[in-house]
Amino acid sequence: MCLAIPAKIVTIDGTIAKVDMMGNERIVSIDLVPEVRIGEYVLVHAGFAISIIDDESAKETEELLLEVAEAYEKDQ
Repeated sequence: MCLAIPAKIVTIDGTIAKVDMMGNERIVSIDLVPEVRIGEYVLVHAGFAISIIDDESAKETEELLLEVAEAYEKDQ
């Protein structure tokens, strides 16, 4: 199973972008989504932005990921 995490584009330098991924900054390739703009959300998998998503979908996915993390912590 593959997992892609939503991230907000913070800066763009050529085909590289700095993203905010749930409060953590990362550097990712935007080769697969060259039309992305600063402020938009993308799904990131293995260091690559693989698609652009809307703000609502990004926030919903982040909330679901946090719920999963909290459930996992309770089971430990």
